[in-house]
Amino acid sequence: MKSGKRLLLLGVYGMEVVECGGALAKNVESGGESFAAMLLCSEKSQPQVSNAADVLGVQMNYLNFQYGEVDVSVDSKKKIVKVIRDVKPDIIITQDPEHSFHDLDPDRRQAMILILEGIALASRDFYLDEETGTSPHPVPTIYYMTPNHPNTVVNISSVWEKKNEAMAVLESQMEFSGKHFERALRSQDLEALVPGFAQLESHYAKGRAIHLALDKAVHVYHGLATHGHFAFAEAYRREGNFHLEELTI
Repeated sequence: MKSGKRLLLLGVYGMEVVECGGALAKNVESGGESFAAMLLCSEKSQPQVSNAADVLGVQMNYLNFQYGEVDVSVDSKKKIVKVIRDVKPDIIITQDPEHSFHDLDPDRRQAMILILEGIALASRDFYLDEETGTSPHPVPTIYYMTPNHPNTVVNISSVWEKKNEAMAVLESQMEFSGKHFERALRSQDLEALVPGFAQLESHYAKGRAIHLALDKAVHVYHGLATHGHFAFAEAYRREGNFHLEELTI
């Protein structure tokens, strides 16, 4: 990735800033600026997500939509359009449409439609009469995060520890995961995944240990295990074709 890129992550809940943290942090390290806007991040979670973003060098914004009320109304579209026009990104990262329609997290399907509509409208003359001092922003390159069918992997080996540090800051998410996996898996399976799991004293510690195991497995799979070239990699799916002057290695 060339230096000086402006990356914008349009997410739903907040954890996405860490899930895409490798690409976002590497962009900052190479001289670019990375931004993120979350639709539904709760007031309780926002300080933790902001702390994780600080670790990664990401500038955060919260749009404060309400659970169960995400829609594609004009007012909702205006919020997305304003973020895009303010940031003027070269690249937008957002959730994968295919994955979002299979995911049973609330609001993901409506959020996906809203985000794509916002990206499209940001490049048109929509809302210009009310939003003074702004202009349309062309549709940037779009990458979908954690896709079912990736066509791109990003080497995040140099920022792997930074990404782990950012994940550890998400205390509420780690506690939730600790409780969830303790219910969802048999004790022998938890021990196989995390030796000594039963001796961990808090749900935060249990969730953190599970995420460390899962994250390492996923990122090694995309990086090295599938005949790859990188120790750790994040997977993405680019929208549309790659436009190259010549073939690249």
